[in-house]
Amino acid sequence: MSSKRFSEFLQLIYFRPSTNSKDSVYFRDGVRRIDFVLSYIDDKDGEKKQDRRKVFEANLVAAGLELETEDKSESEDGKTYFLKIHVPWEVLATYADVLKIKVPFKTNDIPDKKDVPMSWLCTPYRLPEHVMQPEPDYFTATFDKSKIDFFLIEDKETFFPPSTRNRIVYYILSRCQYSKEDKDKKGIKRLLNNGTYIAAFPLHDSRYWTRSRDANCDSERYALYKYWARFSRFYKEQPLNLIRKYYGEKIGIYFAWLGFYTEMLSYAAVVGLLCFIYGVASFDENIWSKEICNETIGGQIVMCPLCDKKCGYWKLNTTCSSSWQSYLFDNTATVFFAIFMGIWVTLFLEFWKRRQARLEYEWDLVDMEEEQQQLQLRPEYEIKCTHRRRNRVTQEMEPYLPLTSKCARSVLSGATVLFWMCLIIASIIGVIAYRLAVFAAFASIMKDSPTNKLDVVGSLITPQFATSVTASCINFVIIMVLNFLYERVAIKITDMEVPKTHVEYENKLTVKMFLFQFVNYYSSCFYVAFFKGKFVGYPGDYAYMFGKWRNEECEPGGCLIELTTQLVIVMVGKQVWGNIQEALVPWLCNWWVSRNARNHPESLYSRWEQDHDLQTFGQLGLFYEYLEMVIQFGFITLFVASFPLAPLLALMNNILEVRVDAWKFTTQFRRPVAAKAHSIGAWDEILNMIAVFSVVTNAFIVSFTSDMIPRLVYKYAYYQGAEGSMEGYINSSLAVFNITDFKPENRPDDSENPDWYRDYRNPPGHEKPYIHSMQFWHILAAKLAFIIIMEHVVFVVKFFVAWLIPDVPSDVKARIKRERYLIQEYLHNYELEKLKIQLSQNGPNIEHPLYFNTKTHTTIS
Repeated sequence: MSSKRFSEFLQLIYFRPSTNSKDSVYFRDGVRRIDFVLSYIDDKDGEKKQDRRKVFEANLVAAGLELETEDKSESEDGKTYFLKIHVPWEVLATYADVLKIKVPFKTNDIPDKKDVPMSWLCTPYRLPEHVMQPEPDYFTATFDKSKIDFFLIEDKETFFPPSTRNRIVYYILSRCQYSKEDKDKKGIKRLLNNGTYIAAFPLHDSRYWTRSRDANCDSERYALYKYWARFSRFYKEQPLNLIRKYYGEKIGIYFAWLGFYTEMLSYAAVVGLLCFIYGVASFDENIWSKEICNETIGGQIVMCPLCDKKCGYWKLNTTCSSSWQSYLFDNTATVFFAIFMGIWVTLFLEFWKRRQARLEYEWDLVDMEEEQQQLQLRPEYEIKCTHRRRNRVTQEMEPYLPLTSKCARSVLSGATVLFWMCLIIASIIGVIAYRLAVFAAFASIMKDSPTNKLDVVGSLITPQFATSVTASCINFVIIMVLNFLYERVAIKITDMEVPKTHVEYENKLTVKMFLFQFVNYYSSCFYVAFFKGKFVGYPGDYAYMFGKWRNEECEPGGCLIELTTQLVIVMVGKQVWGNIQEALVPWLCNWWVSRNARNHPESLYSRWEQDHDLQTFGQLGLFYEYLEMVIQFGFITLFVASFPLAPLLALMNNILEVRVDAWKFTTQFRRPVAAKAHSIGAWDEILNMIAVFSVVTNAFIVSFTSDMIPRLVYKYAYYQGAEGSMEGYINSSLAVFNITDFKPENRPDDSENPDWYRDYRNPPGHEKPYIHSMQFWHILAAKLAFIIIMEHVVFVVKFFVAWLIPDVPSDVKARIKRERYLIQEYLHNYELEKLKIQLSQNGPNIEHPLYFNTKTHTTIS
């Protein structure tokens, strides 16, 4: 660095007392905008850190950035320094050219579509136009520093929005060296990790509850809070363009997806509610439940004990209430709703593609993926990849990872993920083994327990209840511990793979985390739906886990109501806890950190200190928001046949979720560094995978978990009357067992004769006793036929709908073509005008051959 440049650097960071209000987004001169802030504490033994900061800041100045430091004596805690960074026009223009940022060159001349009929009905849900459209609609082109006058530049200071400015600064910070000896030591991330700096963030433009006093400040944060982040605005549309302008496209696309998902949920919620209402309305038609509750039918049927030795016999009519509850969700409408949701999920994904395509155009994200691949290399990739090769497209030398190294890293990464998935499955098997082992123990302990005599809760404290509660607590602890550990492992192995771009990094991390969370959250529901009660054997020949513990049977009310209960507890509990955690934890942390500074007047509590006291929006911040919603999406699609009200609960949660997330981003977090994203990334493929898988799971739930198919087979094939009816179904669905055939280790202490169990087997005395009857095989054939028919019908409709609905709307295609045409035309005319000026300066009698060709041809190749 030259001596002149270094003196300028010292001048910029010279500590000067502040004379104006410190609640400002400008340097002390009131002209240069603060685009980024770094904070640090000058440790007594931090000579290495001081040296790193000195080199790093000198290199920032050499890169063209302007710096200004606030001394620790000016800070609220008396020990924190704040380094303010401003990026001047020349640097902005240079990096806008490097990053291929699109900027306006012409006002959009394509007229908007005509008003939708009866659009006045939506007026209560609309926001003011200046909030929905904070900027005019322009045609845009990639910025070129050599063609400044080609673009619509009215004011250089405001031409690039703050989100673009802080993205450019962060790009420079991520690649700036902090060591003179080692050129590979660079990047703000490493300086944050080793404690050289304690924070790095762009500033919010105002306090969220009031406008900035500076007339030049747009106070967009205040507008977002007023029109978007308050729960009283839950029925209003989201100002997506303002969100994108303030936070960047990546966060904007998340809220666009969340809003669209919530909107589509409303249709599924209405249909699910109608199916539930049908169950309530047809309550009296539930003949089999009436038979269970009847003292002369259900009251006379003695059922086999649920565990060996310690469990006693029980009467079928004790399941009366659970049978009625099961009918609310296990009725004819369930089949219709399962098919409807298979089609709904396709419509949701197809219409989202169209919505995403429109946003890609409106937010200048078309062809953005190629730009990411070529220009957005991660600094870590550039540092760790020492090999170089020529890029076939750009013909420039670039770093690359050898194929052998890439394969070895991928294999190790995949093995690690597989190991952790096996670990969670092993823990689930352990919990199941625990349930089997302690059920009989609880039955023995609680058989003559004093708690049975309690007036209110005595009947509720049962062996099943005690087992479920203790097993759920153990399972919860295991899930939390494995989540905590796996998150760190997933980040480590993704770093080890050395992804090339930020997009590739996030996609790899997303897949790893989701595979683990899929097993973690859905395993209990899969166990209840497809395994519990399916492999129990029959009295006298029960199946045992590891040859020791008798396999678990379903609750007396059946497996479907148990799956419904499991789904409600896991889904609702997760949503309620998630919202409390998202809202309460950041608020409490911020309240504690800023407890002393809140009493300071505005002029003393600086804008950078206010933001410094807020929570950091971490690397995985947006990932967890997506993960929460995608896990919910799995619940309402994979298991929706067992609980038609799931979409309604999800809708109610999401209406709250949108505002909680908005409030959190606007009031509780530092402003994130703006980032571009043209889609929701790997989540799109995950949603498609869940959509296909949900058709299979719901078909199996209706066939094997629900009693729908056995009832239909009985009604149309086994009922003895003239017309199909459900009378006698209960006796038909039970098998008889002679208790004298019990093995000694299975026989309970008390006995009645005979007893029954749920299955389709030949009675004692038959030539083949206790072998599956012909009715069992008829029902199994009907179940398999239903699965095949339902899957084929739904998949055919899904593929037809996907083919019928184009991914990109026709008007968006027209706008893209129009913009590309105008870019070519305007650039041609621009170059032509420059050529005319150049020729006129060279002399009036000189005619250039190229100029002659442009006169006689409409285009120049």
